[in-house]
Amino acid sequence: MLNGIVRVPTPVNEPVRNYAPGSPERASLKLRLTEMLAETVDIPLLIGGREVRTGKTLKAICPHDHRHVLAHCHQAGPKEIELAIAAARSAWREWSEMPREARAAVFLKAADLLAGPWRDTVNAATMLGQSKNVYQAEIDAAAELADFWRFNPFFAEQLYADQPLSTRGIWDYVEYRALEGFVFAVTPFNFTSIGGNLPAAPALMGNTVLWKPASTSILSNYYVLKVLEAAGLPPGVINFVPGRGGSVGDPVFASPEFMGLHFTGSTETFQRMWGTIAGNLARYKGYPRIVGETGGKDFVFAHPSADARALVVALVRGSFEYQGQKCSAASRAYVPASLWKQVEAGLRAEIAALRMGAPTDFRNFMCAVIDEASFDKTMEYVELARSSPAAEIVAGGKGDKSEGYFVEPTVVRTDDPRFRLMQEEIFAPVLTIFVYDDARLDEALELCDTTSPYSLTGAVFARERAAIVAMTRRLRHAAGNFYVNDKPTGAVVGQQPFGGGRASGTNDKAGSLWNLVRWVNVRAIKENFVPPTEVAYPHQTEA
Repeated sequence: MLNGIVRVPTPVNEPVRNYAPGSPERASLKLRLTEMLAETVDIPLLIGGREVRTGKTLKAICPHDHRHVLAHCHQAGPKEIELAIAAARSAWREWSEMPREARAAVFLKAADLLAGPWRDTVNAATMLGQSKNVYQAEIDAAAELADFWRFNPFFAEQLYADQPLSTRGIWDYVEYRALEGFVFAVTPFNFTSIGGNLPAAPALMGNTVLWKPASTSILSNYYVLKVLEAAGLPPGVINFVPGRGGSVGDPVFASPEFMGLHFTGSTETFQRMWGTIAGNLARYKGYPRIVGETGGKDFVFAHPSADARALVVALVRGSFEYQGQKCSAASRAYVPASLWKQVEAGLRAEIAALRMGAPTDFRNFMCAVIDEASFDKTMEYVELARSSPAAEIVAGGKGDKSEGYFVEPTVVRTDDPRFRLMQEEIFAPVLTIFVYDDARLDEALELCDTTSPYSLTGAVFARERAAIVAMTRRLRHAAGNFYVNDKPTGAVVGQQPFGGGRASGTNDKAGSLWNLVRWVNVRAIKENFVPPTEVAYPHQTEA
């Protein structure tokens, strides 16, 4: 046992590589992409450190080339979930009582492995399986995930150091215990980093985990777990159980040992899970922790004093990077009439110049949406805009799924501030704009605050400081992550803790101390150095 007070190294954000022509990182990644396109991986479940193949598989394909099969992915059912729960139970005691610095070392090592020898593999899997261009994959699968794994141990150390006061003769302290059961991590397709963080954060705090990845990101998520195994994660701490929602979720929520949900996905799914947990509450050993980041209808609000050029760049990047498939993507905007002509011209020009295609062509800004269901849903919204007298398509509006699920970057202008496309999450490259009368600024701010049920991200643009102060105050509850003169995407671990309220989630801020505290159960300990030896108190003495 170490007798020194071991400190976690002060984390620094992982530098983002630019993959410029002629650079060694570009050549290395291109080679790995070629290798992965030439193979078809058989992906098992990973339960208690063992590979489990069920024979029930689904295909992992390239969304930009849906005839290309990348992997066959085995699917878990109730039997496998019972095995995973048993594996988590078996690993819990030793892992939960392992010294904090030993647990931290696993994730610190994993970060260095990811940033080094595993970088090309995880990036390439993200590019091919989730159709991300090289830059979007790099900032997600490499840089952000490495940041999560480096910053979380640092924040955990700060949490452990938070101790109560003691008076003379008394020593008061607290310990941060793991939850008495397993945590269920349910992760989305759109960020490999979220896939790696949602199971890892509870595990860092001593918990064991069942990890259900999205069906459309199994390839990259599988490699993420292999990185953790290479870093020394003990068997059974994180169990990889992809499968259909009910086949995995029903036995998980039925287990008395279920003690936590770490979720990122749709609002509807999260609410349904919460209801199931509430219905099963009497069977659990304790009250499960429920942490979720869900939908968004993220806004950009421009003041008449805004820089029109900066606004255009923010709208294009914020709305169309990764095909708008970010929970933080700019999906609606409020532009003053005095700026609209400049903004419209800028949007048309920039969108016309965007390249779209396969991520293997590094010149492409956009690739494909994730699957056919997403494509069809998106085109239904576009057709609604096309047929409505309250809307017009300013740019884009076309889609083609013959080879890949490609949707053009689309800008819709509406005269109805409560048009469906201003309220509902689309999760695709569709930006809807309401042009407001400059004289009705306060009314437009009210619309921005009340039109959508979500409160995830938002941005305001203005040159005038008084306007920035006023808009920031008025939109105080409209976004959990708020940006001034910047796009509403791109939160960085350690710099902008991420999460939102209202219908957007529990706002427990991934990649922060506030998230980690949800995965521990605190025990307060009081030690009396000189305990009393008489029953009577002084007030009982005769005067």
